[in-house]
Amino acid sequence: MNEPNTRARIQQTALRLFTEQGYEATSLREIALQLGVTKAALYYHFRTKDDIIASLMEDRIEAMDALLRWARRQPRNAATRAEILRRFAAQLRESRPPAVMRFMERNQTALRGHPQIAGLRRKMLLLSRLFYSAGDPPEVRLRRSMALVTLHAATLTLRNGRLSEARLQQAALRVALQLADALTGVDTPAVTGH
Repeated sequence: MNEPNTRARIQQTALRLFTEQGYEATSLREIALQLGVTKAALYYHFRTKDDIIASLMEDRIEAMDALLRWARRQPRNAATRAEILRRFAAQLRESRPPAVMRFMERNQTALRGHPQIAGLRRKMLLLSRLFYSAGDPPEVRLRRSMALVTLHAATLTLRNGRLSEARLQQAALRVALQLADALTGVDTPAVTGH
């Protein structure tokens, strides 16, 4: 069995079970049974459920770190905010955000103290702080911070089957750009990702 594929299958199955049954109610044994592998085979890749969560967050954390490094070197202006949002939206498209977001939403209590989840939240706060200056009024700081949240929120609130994933992402990016003052007016042309 191909090890990278096995690892990805474990992650996908665990994510589904954690979302459906709850993180605390799902055991490693259940994950192994769903996959049709032994617990020993599962342990080869992940010793604990926390290890699975950490693996799901690793790519997101690395991508956030790269975005933060880039953003910190840029001027704080509308063009930079727009590019941060475009890059962040691209990261979300390339990862498994809808499934991971639903998992995180449904397991907030169980994940409250998880170090990778807390680290990701800290990075989101650091990124949002690059959208405003200390002297900006609270309304500006809040609106610009909400630009990043909008990209996440769309995956949770608008998933009803009527919008394609591409249309949903486009709408979320457009609203995020408007909130960040990087795109003004409501009659602006459609925004495309990277």
